[in-house]
Amino acid sequence: MGSDVHESGGASGGEPRPESGVDHEFLALERELTVFLRRARASSGEMARAVHPDLEPAAYGLLVRLEEGGPQRATELAAYIGVGKATMSRQLRALEELGLVARDPDPVDGRASLMRLTDEGRARFRTVRDARRAKYVQRLAGWDRHEVAELARLLGQLNDSQEG
Repeated sequence: MGSDVHESGGASGGEPRPESGVDHEFLALERELTVFLRRARASSGEMARAVHPDLEPAAYGLLVRLEEGGPQRATELAAYIGVGKATMSRQLRALEELGLVARDPDPVDGRASLMRLTDEGRARFRTVRDARRAKYVQRLAGWDRHEVAELARLLGQLNDSQEG
């Protein structure tokens, strides 16, 4: 960091010059989310490869959703993840080819299918998820459990505000 000029152009010895009309809280939020998301993308790639060497990082989120929500239609998954039908179809096909998910007829609508984790997919996913959770426990060992709960609550609130 040894620079005397901050990113917003301020001189050393104080806070960066305020940008006209910008709230500092939102600038700080943007900065921290940018770092967090960059690290999360890298972590998703590692977790996806741990589930299966040929698994795309973006498909890891589908495994999370299927584990948490049970069998779902591809259209529901696409809406939740925020991708188009073509992208979702491609990702689900790849997961099927890897033996991680399977397609079953929807009992409510025989024309549709429900996607579900296979036993192999569930076992691989849980192994990686449990290892990731152990890393969180280790990294946040110095945090009070109430702080961890508050962070989870705030992140949930942020995620909820992004829906729709």
